[in-house]
Amino acid sequence: MEAEKLAKFISHLRVLIEMERKAEIEAMRLEMRRLSGREREKVGRAVLGLNGKVVGEELGYFLVRYGRDREIKTEISVGDLVVISKRDPLKSDLVGTVVEKGKRFLTVALETVPEWALKGVRLDLYANDITFKRWLENLNNLRESGRRALELYLGLREPEKGEPLNFTPFDKSLNASQRRAIAEALGSEDFFLVHGPFGTGKTRTLVELIRQEVERGHKVLATAESNVAVDNIVERLVDSGLKVVRVGHPSRVSKALHETTLAYLITQHNLYGELRELRVIGENLKEKRDTFTKPAPKYRRGLGDREILRLADKGIGTRGISARVIREMAEWIKLNQQVKKTFDDARKLEERIAREIIREADVVLTTNASAGLEVIDYGEYDIAVIDEATQATIPSVLIPINRAKRFVLAGDHKQLPPTILSEKARELSKTLFEGLIERYPEKSEMLRIQYRMNERLMEFPSREFYDGKIEAHESVRNITLEDLGVREPEFGDFWDTILKPENVLVFIDTSKREDRFERQRRGSDSRENPLEAKLVAEAVGKLMEMGVKPEWVGVITPYDDQRDLISSMVGEEVEVKTVDGYQGREKEVIILSFVRSNERGELGFLTDLRRLNVSLTRAKRKLIVVGDSSTLSDHSTYRRFVEFMRKDGVSLVL
Repeated sequence: MEAEKLAKFISHLRVLIEMERKAEIEAMRLEMRRLSGREREKVGRAVLGLNGKVVGEELGYFLVRYGRDREIKTEISVGDLVVISKRDPLKSDLVGTVVEKGKRFLTVALETVPEWALKGVRLDLYANDITFKRWLENLNNLRESGRRALELYLGLREPEKGEPLNFTPFDKSLNASQRRAIAEALGSEDFFLVHGPFGTGKTRTLVELIRQEVERGHKVLATAESNVAVDNIVERLVDSGLKVVRVGHPSRVSKALHETTLAYLITQHNLYGELRELRVIGENLKEKRDTFTKPAPKYRRGLGDREILRLADKGIGTRGISARVIREMAEWIKLNQQVKKTFDDARKLEERIAREIIREADVVLTTNASAGLEVIDYGEYDIAVIDEATQATIPSVLIPINRAKRFVLAGDHKQLPPTILSEKARELSKTLFEGLIERYPEKSEMLRIQYRMNERLMEFPSREFYDGKIEAHESVRNITLEDLGVREPEFGDFWDTILKPENVLVFIDTSKREDRFERQRRGSDSRENPLEAKLVAEAVGKLMEMGVKPEWVGVITPYDDQRDLISSMVGEEVEVKTVDGYQGREKEVIILSFVRSNERGELGFLTDLRRLNVSLTRAKRKLIVVGDSSTLSDHSTYRRFVEFMRKDGVSLVL
């Protein structure tokens, strides 16, 4: 019965993955069809008018630098897949990985470089199909540990009882809740959950856990959903004296960490000279082979390789093919066999080197998707430690879990879940972490001290989302813009109150203004609010006059159209993003525009309170919120927020 339930759930997951994959490819193709190259460039997902030149080779890829005279402003970044085309990206199948990004160029790693791809081309951001393939492949090959994780999630088996283990921390400054989480995780027989709200030092806790596991003689597989998060862990382990190997396309690893990559470590291995020699011999044989006639169908006329070699031995022609052409084709075939053998030997040797490096490593680090690579399986792992687990779907976290005896997940299910495009595949946004913490709260520990923000900024989210259990560390408790040398405002009106450095929490209430209402652009599902955009732009301008640096300020708004409107008003130095773009990040000052203002009290997807939580917890020293209290107060949480601002913050009705 239980085996049946599990099988049913797995096949259900397969269906959801397929739906999401289709939705992602469709969304991308639709946009390519709907928007002209110019418009796609404007939204940052294409770059036009590029010429390329091959600037080098790396690990079997050609590096092509695509540049132009005009500056390139784009959302496309290092590690993204791009499709290269002359005019219509939908008609091209030349796809590469961006490995470097400059002001006027992008360098792309390509397996082959056709002649046409170097002059007058465009690059378009492409959907990454590889991830879905790896999810499915892993589901089809679930091992004991993968199946066990799903059985726990579905309530088909009970978790083991663990005992906290005493340990001597390497990092002496860990607080009590961090130490408790590590002790419990070390003592867990099957799994443990580290619940890390905003700014509570989740990654730092995991790094200590990894070091303690290695200290016990265990081998660790450490992963996260994004390359940035993996690099974060690598960075903190680099000087720990552990043998650390970072697996992944070198272009997706931050430059500073290159010496931890498997690709780099292979070049440092004592057998690398032999490997390089094999490749050189292979290339030379290839060149020699290509001086002879290739046995293409028009020359073969139905003759097989063995037949050609036999005829060449006898020195005769047949079927209208001259003896010379037969001899040439025979040479090509002989040399081709040597080429294949040489490259095959090189591949086996490279595998042997990689196997050795992975086997000797204490910690192997990679993204969840890349944990499905064959090379990861060269090692046997006692534990998988997975960061950002609340931003990863079940098929994604199952990949590292499948490769280790036990697992630890870290994340915060009160923040944003994984982004799922397909309405039908919505269920994929429910994470393994969320399911397990609901079912077995005793298998988790919440980190309680935050090191990010002034305690007044923390108070409402702590009360509303974490039962008031979060405290501010004394190093941040009273931080304000004043500490950064920001001057007092002297604008002589209400802006002085709004922008005063000691007023860390400010609500600009538009509810009494005639021009407060939101609007919708034709053909758009999104919303924008011109009054709020104007107020945000003014606040940004005035903060700059007071000596606030542009990189200290972030603008958050839930709606794409509002983001575009504000971006057009504040200039490029200040980052304007939707909530999703700010997950896991922080700024000294955050300005938040809620947008919704209407007679009906409609809040749309503001009612996903995880978005509110993320928005309110990005600021370190000052948060300015712009919104219409009369619309917002239709929802109980927002009503409490408005009341809190009136009581404990500074609330100004315009």
